[in-house]
Amino acid sequence: MCQHQPTCPSAEATDREAARVIACFREQGWSLLCNGVIVFEDTGELLPDGSVIAPHRGPARHVLVA
Repeated sequence: MCQHQPTCPSAEATDREAARVIACFREQGWSLLCNGVIVFEDTGELLPDGSVIAPHRGPARHVLVA
């Protein structure tokens, strides 16, 4: 799908979220990336093959202990 140079990461790549946003629906809480991945505000993802990636937020920085 991606026409960018250099090509954005594929939907199967671990860094798939680095692909460019081609449509953003902030009021609905999701964006479509050029690799076909739908990314949700809560960090969950829907892949083009229908697979779901559960939200994967890390702990808030203010609760991390040095």
